[in-house]
Amino acid sequence: MAESKTVHSPLVTYFSMLSLLTLCPPFVILLWYTMVHADGSVSQTFDYLKQHGLQGLMDIWPRPTATAWKIIACYSAFEAALQLLLPGKRVEGPISPMGNQPVYKANGVAAYVVTLVTYLGLWWFGIFNPTVVYDHLGEIFSALIFGSFVFCIFLYIKGHVAPSSTDSGSSGNVIIDFYWGMELYPRIGKHFDIKVFTNCRFGMMSWAVLAVTYCIKQYEVNGKVADSMLVNTVLMLVYVTKFFWWEAGYWSTMDIAHDRAGFYICWGCLVWVPSIYTSPGMYLVNHPVNLGTQLALYILAAGILCIYINYDCDRQRQEFRRTNGKCLVWGKAPSKIVASYTTTSGETKNSLLLTSGWWGLSRHFHYVPEILSAFFWTVPALFNHFLPFFYVIFLTILLFDRAKRDDDRCRSKYGKYWKLYCEKVPYRIIPGIY
Repeated sequence: MAESKTVHSPLVTYFSMLSLLTLCPPFVILLWYTMVHADGSVSQTFDYLKQHGLQGLMDIWPRPTATAWKIIACYSAFEAALQLLLPGKRVEGPISPMGNQPVYKANGVAAYVVTLVTYLGLWWFGIFNPTVVYDHLGEIFSALIFGSFVFCIFLYIKGHVAPSSTDSGSSGNVIIDFYWGMELYPRIGKHFDIKVFTNCRFGMMSWAVLAVTYCIKQYEVNGKVADSMLVNTVLMLVYVTKFFWWEAGYWSTMDIAHDRAGFYICWGCLVWVPSIYTSPGMYLVNHPVNLGTQLALYILAAGILCIYINYDCDRQRQEFRRTNGKCLVWGKAPSKIVASYTTTSGETKNSLLLTSGWWGLSRHFHYVPEILSAFFWTVPALFNHFLPFFYVIFLTILLFDRAKRDDDRCRSKYGKYWKLYCEKVPYRIIPGIY
């Protein structure tokens, strides 16, 4: 059973699961409608719903069209083909609680480059205009909401009848199994990893594709791209580039190595990432802001610095693990704790916990530059409306909750060694504060 199921009390767990299952789908549509059709004004959308009630929401909700389904199908097939066919280095993931070690093909950078070059090439040569994606965005999100829900039902059934590994099983509760997932490493056949597809090749890749789409849409409408949109697009693309450069490291994180493939992860990456994570750019399409060269460059530089620090945090820990602690951290031998733990099968293993460098500042310091990065690619929208900053607020809540879940999981796994680690690194996220 996934660790995340035991972090909160049963009542909080049920309430949060049912809330997210029922509220997230309409929220995606309302956010799109507000950004695109209500001038970014939450109060305008609220007044409309107050006046028209549930029927108003039904009227707002676009019906999935053939065009939307075609765009999703072509994009999905293209990304799945790249995932399977492009060459890449063999990477072994962390050993699972049941003693399994997943094997991946690290071809994310190649898939990312091929995707963006193909997309821009189709536009440049007049074969496909990305503005079609923007113009059908509501229908695409609507189709993704329903299609991804069906996909999560498939994952639930697959987990019961044809699990890909022994890292699977039921909690005995249908809602928990559907929400948190049945399988840790579901695959179709031997080589097609479902979570790599949903999280990386669909979710993260669509972030870059939509960032470019919004930029092109503004250019086609106004004949130019505002500096605010440029800063937003460049920072998002730098962040996504960083992600694919580090993709093999991502396969060792909580999303892949601990959270199972259910609604939380898979629906989230198929729907929530494309819609919510890209929303500052969606807002800027119809709200170009002229920052001026100096301010634009300051924001750009600050954003790139934060993305670099976020990357360097992950690189530092990865290098520490790869060399088994025999490396330099900030020019010195790393400070560490050798922690032993017992696997589900009763085997005793050792793990190294890094307590210097970025990881000596706080246990999850890498979340600080990640939240600041999101702020810097959102702040070009300025402060006329609250909604563009929703992603920053959501990300902060998500990462603070993830830090708590990770701490609880590590406390359960390492016991007294984790207590020792917390004494050496007392702050969870923000050094000196929290």
